[in-house]
Amino acid sequence: MTSSAPKPAYPAEDSSVLYGDTELYARLGKIAEGDSAKEVIEQFEIPIRDGKAWVVKKGQLFTLSTPHGPQVGDLNLFSLSNPNERFWASRTRQLHATHVSVGDRMWSNLPYLRPLATIVQDTLSTYGVDEHGGRVHDLLGTRCDPYVNRLLSGNDFDYNCHSNLIRAVQPFGLNESHIHDVLNVFQVTGLTPKGQYFMAASPAKGTENGGPEKLTFFAETDLLCALSTCPGGDLSVHGWGDEKAEKMKSTCRPLAVEVWEVQGSRREEVLRGWRESEASGYKGGHGLA
Repeated sequence: MTSSAPKPAYPAEDSSVLYGDTELYARLGKIAEGDSAKEVIEQFEIPIRDGKAWVVKKGQLFTLSTPHGPQVGDLNLFSLSNPNERFWASRTRQLHATHVSVGDRMWSNLPYLRPLATIVQDTLSTYGVDEHGGRVHDLLGTRCDPYVNRLLSGNDFDYNCHSNLIRAVQPFGLNESHIHDVLNVFQVTGLTPKGQYFMAASPAKGTENGGPEKLTFFAETDLLCALSTCPGGDLSVHGWGDEKAEKMKSTCRPLAVEVWEVQGSRREEVLRGWRESEASGYKGGHGLA
């Protein structure tokens, strides 16, 4: 007996529930590809093996890029007004895919469950699936951390994404308990035939090689964003312990961040019909009296 092909487990009768106004995001994507209608608010680079947090207001956009060559990054997103509302990687994976690209949205945790940001530009969108089943912009895995390093190597090692993100959000009054599962940007991952997680070298190009690669997000509400430049660098070398750490350091490069908005003269036209995302309207009581 031939079984039917499995279908996605989280369909929506109305695609706009999951994907919003696709025409709006297409307009923003075209602007992201050029400079004529962009008004830059802030630009900076995050040094190797470090992290930084920054604010993006609703209706603005931010672009992550690889001007110096391949480098993966670990991204956290928070509601600016309520850090208890944060990016929910596993639900985003269920609603969209294990690896995200243009049109996919970054959903927040319960009880909020709303899109925090939407991807409108991805210069690696044509990467597809490689010969090992790898894809780019990973939601399968999570951040590296000192605890798993201690578990696997027996050593204490402070250069990891978890620690980078802690330092990044501390100036905003947040602490380790606020750090959550990430979107691994510019990172290729997949599952082996045995279902085990693997990582592969980032395909991202730098400015000198036809890049940089860019991943642009539209803020659906006021955001606090935090990004770690992974101490694993481009993941062409990875492993556990001091010797591997030194080899990985040689593959590390800064990442660039640009916060921008549509120029005032075009903003109303481009953003027509858009409004800030709203938290879930669930009004039940979870079956409690």
